[in-house]
Amino acid sequence: MANIYYEKDVDRSVIASRKVAVLGYGSQGHAHALNLKESGIDVRVGLRDGSSSAEKARNAGLEVASIADAVAAADVIMMLMPDTEMAEIYERDVEPNLQANDAIFFAHGFNIRFDLISPPDNVDVCMVAPKGPGHLVRRTYTEGGGVPCLIAVEQDASGAAKALALAYADAIGGALAGVIETTFTEETETDLFGEQVVLCGGTTSLVQAAFEKLVNAGYQPEVAYFECLHELKLIVDLMYEEGIAGMRYSVSDTAEYGDLTRGPRIVSDSVKAEMDKILSEIQDGSFAKEWVNESRSGRENFLALEAAGHDHPIEEVGKKLRAMMPWISAGKTSVKDMSGGQN
Repeated sequence: MANIYYEKDVDRSVIASRKVAVLGYGSQGHAHALNLKESGIDVRVGLRDGSSSAEKARNAGLEVASIADAVAAADVIMMLMPDTEMAEIYERDVEPNLQANDAIFFAHGFNIRFDLISPPDNVDVCMVAPKGPGHLVRRTYTEGGGVPCLIAVEQDASGAAKALALAYADAIGGALAGVIETTFTEETETDLFGEQVVLCGGTTSLVQAAFEKLVNAGYQPEVAYFECLHELKLIVDLMYEEGIAGMRYSVSDTAEYGDLTRGPRIVSDSVKAEMDKILSEIQDGSFAKEWVNESRSGRENFLALEAAGHDHPIEEVGKKLRAMMPWISAGKTSVKDMSGGQN
């Protein structure tokens, strides 16, 4: 069983005496910086020269500096830039400004797990990874709650790295919900697997394929949209609140019987074999190498696939139908709008 920690298990004073640099003011960056500030932590935001996020951060009452200056002024550095840009920024602006006994924090283990960043031996290397997008980390904090966090210690130069990671998680609200101890390897590999097989890749491909199948069989696209995409939220919400068993209790017997008897035919042995391949590609580093090379070479394949997704017929049908349901987006701001970008 996992080790789970709450406020009673945390000594907030461990971070109260430290100076934190949050590098990046995107979805996670803005949430970490603001939550830390309102928890009484000495925090500054490090941004690239000319960053469009600088004004947003200053308007929020945060101190803003160049990445190099923010690192030099701090002794806890949270790396919240995109995975594919982090190593270059680390080498240029972070590593030359590190001091012995500093701590480098990450919210995802990608760059450490795949040896893209190799910190010196005299610093702590920790992870604090909220299990939710930045706007949720921020909103729950302002409401007096928090989002569960994962913590991990890759390198404990000080002998107190775990206590520092717990204190950081607490300062952004995580200890109210629960902080689970893991490792950089476990977090990275399970995170990538979940994204690729279920949360993003598996789900979007299944929705698109099912929509295509119904439309090609002669059913109205609008009806296919509702059945294959729109109602997915209702089922996921039930699973989120009560688990799979709770969802099955809430749906009709007909739906549950179809779930129990037909679901395993969709996730067949061949699908499970493909899951094995995907997990192996994550574990052996080939996915990381592929993605970093794709990004560094201009993202031609990525952009082509992204454009094809935007042009899928389900997007046009969905756009029209969502316009008939203004309550879906009423009062909401997109995650990208809230993030202030990735820099």
